[in-house]
Amino acid sequence: FCRGQPSPGALVAPAGSVGSFDVDKGFAVAFVALMGLFLLAMMVRCAKLIVDPYSAIPTSTWEEEQIN
Repeated sequence: FCRGQPSPGALVAPAGSVGSFDVDKGFAVAFVALMGLFLLAMMVRCAKLIVDPYSAIPTSTWEEEQIN
């Protein structure tokens, strides 16, 4: 135990974890993955708007109103 070897208690998993799965790390990875998907969706949407900006405008605003 004195030459850098771990103690026998260090090999036991902590009480709150199942195997080697860390819940906080799982939530962090899931959050980063969802934020990445959101960023990708926003990039695609903005690219479509830059390529064809007039497709986002409804055609009803292009027509002139009838004045009676």
